[in-house]
Amino acid sequence: MSHKTPKFRHSLLARSVLVACGASASVLAVQPVLAQDAGAKLQRVEVTGSAVRRTDAEAALSVQVLTKEDIGRSGVTSTEQLLQTISALSSSGSTNTSTGAGSATYGLATISLRGLEAARTLVLVNGRRLATFANGSAAVNVNVIPLSAIERVEVLKDGASSIYGSDAMAGVVNFILVRSFDGIEVGLTAGSPTTAGGGQNGKFTLTAGLGGDENSAFKGVVSASVEKDRQLFGIDRSYAKTAINPPFYRGSATGAGNIEGGIIPGVYPKPDRITTPAFGGSPGTGYGNPNAANGTCAAIGMFDAGVTNKGAPFCQYDSASAVGLIPDRELANLSGNFAFKLNDAAELFADALYSRSTVTQTYQPSPLRRSFSTTNTRLAAEGIDPALIIYPSNPNYPTAHLTKYAPGLLGKPVAVTARPQDFGGRQSTDVATQTRVVAGVKGVVVGQDYEVALISNVSKLEGTYTGGYFSIGDYNKIINDPANNWNPWAPGGVQSGALAAKLKSTQYLGSSLDGTSKNTGLDAKLAGELFNMPAGPAQYAVGFQSREDSISRVPAPKPGSGDISGAGGAAFAIDRTRTMNGVFAELNVPIVKTLEANVSARTDRYSDFGTANTYKVSGRWQPTPEVLVRSSYNTGFRAPTLTELYAPQILGSTEQFNDPATGQTNLQVNGITGGNPNLLPEKSSARSLGLVLSPMKNLSIGFDWFNIQVTDIIQTPSAQLVVSKFRSGDPAFRGLVKLSGTDVDTVTTLSSNLGTADVVGLDVFANYRANFSAGRLDIGMNGTLMNKFDQSSPSGEVSKKVGTIVDNDGTPVLGADGGGVVLKWKHTLAATWTQGSFATTFTQNFTDSYRVGNDLNGEAVYVAAQSIYDLNFAYKGIKKATLMLGVKNILNTQPGTFVPVSNQFQNGYDISQYDPRGRFVYVSGTYRF
Repeated sequence: MSHKTPKFRHSLLARSVLVACGASASVLAVQPVLAQDAGAKLQRVEVTGSAVRRTDAEAALSVQVLTKEDIGRSGVTSTEQLLQTISALSSSGSTNTSTGAGSATYGLATISLRGLEAARTLVLVNGRRLATFANGSAAVNVNVIPLSAIERVEVLKDGASSIYGSDAMAGVVNFILVRSFDGIEVGLTAGSPTTAGGGQNGKFTLTAGLGGDENSAFKGVVSASVEKDRQLFGIDRSYAKTAINPPFYRGSATGAGNIEGGIIPGVYPKPDRITTPAFGGSPGTGYGNPNAANGTCAAIGMFDAGVTNKGAPFCQYDSASAVGLIPDRELANLSGNFAFKLNDAAELFADALYSRSTVTQTYQPSPLRRSFSTTNTRLAAEGIDPALIIYPSNPNYPTAHLTKYAPGLLGKPVAVTARPQDFGGRQSTDVATQTRVVAGVKGVVVGQDYEVALISNVSKLEGTYTGGYFSIGDYNKIINDPANNWNPWAPGGVQSGALAAKLKSTQYLGSSLDGTSKNTGLDAKLAGELFNMPAGPAQYAVGFQSREDSISRVPAPKPGSGDISGAGGAAFAIDRTRTMNGVFAELNVPIVKTLEANVSARTDRYSDFGTANTYKVSGRWQPTPEVLVRSSYNTGFRAPTLTELYAPQILGSTEQFNDPATGQTNLQVNGITGGNPNLLPEKSSARSLGLVLSPMKNLSIGFDWFNIQVTDIIQTPSAQLVVSKFRSGDPAFRGLVKLSGTDVDTVTTLSSNLGTADVVGLDVFANYRANFSAGRLDIGMNGTLMNKFDQSSPSGEVSKKVGTIVDNDGTPVLGADGGGVVLKWKHTLAATWTQGSFATTFTQNFTDSYRVGNDLNGEAVYVAAQSIYDLNFAYKGIKKATLMLGVKNILNTQPGTFVPVSNQFQNGYDISQYDPRGRFVYVSGTYRF
């Protein structure tokens, strides 16, 4: 990694750009400066966050750079994992990962700067936008960006809406793909955890190019790669194989054979379908289980969960071992960059990217109980009972159990929960493709640089259920036919004989969702020198962008109706388009030799919500070659997405939540979700102040303080947040929960403008290089200290989120479902020893301690501070070849015990902070022809 800093004393920049995580690799980033020291002519280039062209040594912005060599030595196997090495991405929402089994991610992996979540970080490829993910998300799927094709990554940790428009509130991540190459290079990488199970990775890459000479009229580079990750399950890790870990947590997933209450068959959806005594709304509030009373929960694949609040023993399911921790993932991609020089004043250029990501998730079988099915539109239309019913005429009717524990139900039909094992575990396979084409012309006209380009971006998603899913309507009709004599307590939870054959016919294999997200448009910009100042020329840039965005999301009919078990209820469809036109201007003025100022402004006009105006003012002061001071102030905005505005409001089922008022856990009830056409755009203001020092030769130390304030935050609150705030009396959530008696009946979670956020922190980096007769030592550190992250609700209630995912009373902080904790401190510290053809890099990845959910006794639980150590060996002693051997997490450090407060199927660790592969050994090699 490296930081772009202004030129210090003789070749200091070349020594100071070295930063943590593959420290010596930053040599690649400093070559332009070494050329300057040798008297070579510097070319002017754009730096992420500015449209003014400048020499590399003049850059004043705080831009962190990860080079291709950094990437190789990190040992990461996906773009998502690469970004987790950046300290500014080490907080809530930093990586919303494709490993979220059971959370309908469709293989989505996103990134977020400063914990402000993915929608507020702009992702670019070669300086231009990608289409957002086709499931209707506000974010880009970074895992469709091929790791092998990345030349470098530039991370601007400062807002840039005045140049790029919407979404750049927290900063910008710009992936620069390989643009110049001569010859052919092939590469192979293979890696595996040292603990048995899945998690293995393999990759093949091919890069071919010609015209690498800067005088060539034609330049072209084509890069192709194939990557494969093997799935890892909870059963493969000791800390994740069970959901029973007292006193920290005890799983409460729906078990089979628990009696919910009495039922009147055939009168659904009339309200008098439930008899007295009261119907159990969750597994722990019903009337127990005959297997639990007999001590034989294990016979149906469950465990003894104690007694319900009505005093009857019941069974629950431990889903942990069947949950996927890492999915099967395949990525195939092809990218190309091309340029043809027409003459000295004009050059045609084009870049293209095609990527196909296939993610397969496998996890536990679906649960069934009445509350999961009440929003199924098919059941209501056809009068199918949402409950699974066992009749008094059934030879399996639990007469003895009801006599002892619920005599009021004796002789009546009763509703019973199920965890059908007949279909095996649920499996979904989601194919995401990204197609991107940019074509244009650039050059010089009347001494000014110009560039004009056409852009087409298409993201497509094809979701498919490939195992374990079935039609609730068909299943319920078969089960509720008295002639079939259903046995909810059958050994292993599997039915037998003719009933088993009938149930197999209810299985659903097929499409879950088709989605397409597009943006197409035109951009143009002009840049050059405007007037002369005593310290040098003032430079300007002006630009225009016109773009059309569209989203189409089409659920398959059966999953869309909510009729497929375990698929999350009814899904929404959307087909919307809008246009955007924006203009910007930037001016950079050298006031005096040691002082430079920059100002930029932009206006954007959206066809659906109106106009947004933003600006930025920044400057740098370098009184001596050893001292640099830089500062900025900027405003930003985020336009509501088409999904946030126009997704239809539908009735489905909530994700699981706990009700603090009744003590009920893992509830799923009616949920109203959807968009909100009355949304306002988010707005932000950000300020920064930086100091870079060179107190001695070969040493550079930098500090960048930042403060970002966001208003009118757009979020879809989790059911847990809504219920917790409703129960605490927060007036902003008063109308979002409906009760049935004292129990929660319906939770409304629409896209909403939910308060504000105030974020304050400090980025720190240090670089040191020492040359010895036997070799060279490079040391780099890159860290982020978060001093404040206060998020408020519309009513003014404040969650102080640094170092915790819960408020003082144990309820989730606002935005707790946004991807994890806001860490107080995270750093990467790396040392590289280079001797001849050998280079060895040792890296420490440190994360601070933080508070998680309370344990079963109501006591606060903390995840301790943790250091993960990596080691990498590189050898270049064979002509045209590079060989590498590495180990991630050398000590196989295990995760701290994690108690979640939002929906997470995985157990025992924080999926946003820990890699469940543990110790991971990898080898790689490249050869150039």
